Amino acid sequence: MDLAERGDVETPHRHPWEVVRARFFRSLITRHAGGTPPRRILDVGAGDGFFAGELSRETAGAAEIVCWDVNYRSEDLAADLPPGVVRTAEEPSGTFDLVLLLDVLEHIDDDAGFLDRSVLPHLAEGALVVVSVPAYQRLFSSHDEALDHRRRYSPGRLRALLAPRLDVVERGGLFASLVPVRAAEVVRERLVGPPPSHGIGAWRGGPALTRAVSGALAADAAVGRWLARRGVVAPGLSTWAVCRPRAPGGTGS
Repeated sequence: MDLAERGDVETPHRHPWEVVRARFFRSLITRHAGGTPPRRILDVGAGDGFFAGELSRETAGAAEIVCWDVNYRSEDLAADLPPGVVRTAEEPSGTFDLVLLLDVLEHIDDDAGFLDRSVLPHLAEGALVVVSVPAYQRLFSSHDEALDHRRRYSPGRLRALLAPRLDVVERGGLFASLVPVRAAEVVRERLVGPPPSHGIGAWRGGPALTRAVSGALAADAAVGRWLARRGVVAPGLSTWAVCRPRAPGGTGS
């Protein structure tokens, strides 16, 4: 969760979108990592660290997971964390087997320069890079402005950013079913003005609603994953890519 969206940090309830999203990206990591689980992980723009905590449980604390977020405050840095997880507001040192850029690049004015200066130098040989960004500039709304987004990305725009720097081995869309919902919200906003801002930290759905929404989103994610494995980049509220460092003399993909 983005730090701007966490709201009441005491609530135990995670938005179904966040839970299903985390499960989706964990499945991508597991499949692409194969039989060599990453031992050193960098989570760029890690926010409240929910995804890092999920990875820590999955690895039984055996991996070192560095959460790097320039917006961490002193209380964030002093918080109790899961085994193997550390936080930093400063750029870390060294290289990593897995680098996560999950809903990060849209916050950065110079996304290409950030990749060149602060991501590529941290990639170990054969590292895995997982990137996701909000999709489609036409869906840009007050929600994006509240989160300090600079832009949204089409699948082609994300590929054009990554391919000169990395080998893109798989890409796709996530949550196609939410695209018409967001489109309707954008139309409504243009007609009557923006609604009150509620981030994913504001979820208060009961157990039945949570199960229903989670099941629908999980089915949506499964379809997107199935299509991506067959080379089809489906539409989605997010667009994503799995990458590897460029081989010497490589020309990208």
